[in-house]
Amino acid sequence: MILSVSRRTDIPAFYSGWFFNRIKEGFVLVKNPFNAKQISRINLNPKVIDCIVFWTKNPRKMLKKLDEIKEYNYYFQFTLNSYDKTLEKNVPAKRYLIDTFIKLSTKIGNDKIIWRYDPIILTDKFTREYHYKWFEYLAKRLSPYTKKCVISFLDLYKKTERNLSKINILPIKENDMLELAERFSKIAFKYDLTLETCSENIDLSQFNIAHGKCIDDKLISRIVGQKLSIDKDPNQREVCGCVKSVDIGAYNTCNHNCLYCYANFNRNVVEKNLLKHDKKSPLLFGKLDRDEKIVDRKMKSYRKGQISFL
Repeated sequence: MILSVSRRTDIPAFYSGWFFNRIKEGFVLVKNPFNAKQISRINLNPKVIDCIVFWTKNPRKMLKKLDEIKEYNYYFQFTLNSYDKTLEKNVPAKRYLIDTFIKLSTKIGNDKIIWRYDPIILTDKFTREYHYKWFEYLAKRLSPYTKKCVISFLDLYKKTERNLSKINILPIKENDMLELAERFSKIAFKYDLTLETCSENIDLSQFNIAHGKCIDDKLISRIVGQKLSIDKDPNQREVCGCVKSVDIGAYNTCNHNCLYCYANFNRNVVEKNLLKHDKKSPLLFGKLDRDEKIVDRKMKSYRKGQISFL
């Protein structure tokens, strides 16, 4: 089983204490995001979990406790963008995050930390030239500490449109994508970085940019050291290349307050949910009302045998 921690919220940044408590307890309870009365009980035994994929903008609180997950295989998706408080209201300063990125990579290796520069947003302030300048600056600083960068372009869902209503978002046309991709590709090549897209229809192969997989079976196989047989995740969009995983997060619980976020629908709800968090609870937030249906999630290892990299 692949454990996603998490597409729905930043657990390393805000709930690392809870996560490590769940590891010690050996299980976690996860509410169905569409029916709060349906709850999955997920076994966290390292013999069942093939790999943990962390998604974060700030894993600093985890750095001193990584020994507590030494029995697990894992890698990090670390989003480090060029935006200021205009779009990322509660995200720490760039200098702090670059330092955190370097420290994490030094601890776990540059093959287990993926830099995400996404989503790419165009405004009167965040222009193409702005992105070229910042992408090169970040690529120069981070390239010794990672092998890959993942990019995507903003998708304006209804909930993100509402959050961005006061920002003059400029449409990203195909020509914009092609120009951005070409410049980013040249910068990535300069710093020996592999560049991939996340959930994008556009074909950028002419710029040596492939369609990526955030939950990546090939990367997981290399980390685990064994062949894995995992199907594509049917719960993700058709254009998404990710393989199957189980997510233990919850929507409307991330306190970064990024205006482009698809996982936070309402800031008032987020603030209420933050107050409902108890790091000793098996749930990320809230309490059991005792009328829920708790079902043990069926899980299996995808490992098939030793893999050779020669």
